[in-house]
Amino acid sequence: MDKTFKNTEKLYRAVYPPEIADIFWKKDGSISSAAFADPKGLSVDRGNYRDDNEVIDSMRERFKGHIVSLFVKNCTDVNAIVRYLPSKTNIYHTEIHGDATTPLLSKSQRRALAKAAVIITPRPL
Repeated sequence: MDKTFKNTEKLYRAVYPPEIADIFWKKDGSISSAAFADPKGLSVDRGNYRDDNEVIDSMRERFKGHIVSLFVKNCTDVNAIVRYLPSKTNIYHTEIHGDATTPLLSKSQRRALAKAAVIITPRPL
């Protein structure tokens, strides 16, 4: 894997279920923009064109909650920066930043990404 991303690549994020963190969910069951707020940069796993089930199985080993996905294009459409930052324990670790100098996504970026996100695990992990 290299540091380049195609617009069609999926990004995945684990989000605590409403029973644990209701701030991340709206009353209608959709994801809230609060699930996309992290002052250090939004931590996600890059899909690298793996099957959703393969990604879910991998993320189950490390995270609790629902898995949501969005596309790199959703990030570039709101001028967010996608950075491939693999760690020693996760070669797929990636972060979404608000811009080149600000890791935190703006409110409008968070709202747009929450609207674009798809919940791919109907029950929490």
